[in-house]
Amino acid sequence: MPHSELLQPINDFLNCETPNGWIDKATKKENLPIILIDHLICELKAAQSAMFLIRKYAVDKESGDALLEWLKPFETLIYKREGNWRDLASKNKLTKSIIPKSNSPYGQDLIDKMVMLIKEELHHFYQVLEIMDEYGVEYKSITPCRYAKGMLRHVKTFEPDALVDKLIVGAYIEARSCERFAKLAPHVDKRLGDFYISLLRSEARHYQDYLALAQEIAQFNITERVEFFGNLEAELISSPDEEFKFHSGLPT
Repeated sequence: MPHSELLQPINDFLNCETPNGWIDKATKKENLPIILIDHLICELKAAQSAMFLIRKYAVDKESGDALLEWLKPFETLIYKREGNWRDLASKNKLTKSIIPKSNSPYGQDLIDKMVMLIKEELHHFYQVLEIMDEYGVEYKSITPCRYAKGMLRHVKTFEPDALVDKLIVGAYIEARSCERFAKLAPHVDKRLGDFYISLLRSEARHYQDYLALAQEIAQFNITERVEFFGNLEAELISSPDEEFKFHSGLPT
């Protein structure tokens, strides 16, 4: 499928394009480290978010604890700076053979989609580490930007609406990531551009999986909530932002 065809549904879903001011800043050589480091963290956060959904909504405590243990080497590398990143390639062994709780009507579908997402996000995490090593970019701790938090603070507090909102937010994060990779690709060197293009297909599918789950689980039509978060997301992306990160707004 041509990139334009792949991106059309993404561009239709998002309420605004990434501002040119962000692209100009993101493609300056001196800003490559912050883009790569934040991209790395975003991949881990995406895996953690999907893992949280499985643990909270789809499996019992024993399975949830096993999942946490499996994710630990990836988190330890980032949060404690311990371990060799090259060893992580052999640790991405999660499978869909997790048994959902008997009282979770949508548990298996949630597990199936989120396990695939987690495996892909952690594969991308490892690929970003490889690129950082190639480009001589050393990992350092950075503060999170306002983007995800700015949407999650509007998530409803009762179920299943809270889960539906979280899934819609996940869809917007994945869709925006896809759009930004496509925007960056023509302005960076071939190695990095090819990598960004290679991510488009999975990121595009992730946003669709999140939306499909949201509608499956909801006991109502989700169009209004999708529009609500779409307007919120567009405001975060297009308004001035003092922080500069992968998902930040218009640089000031």
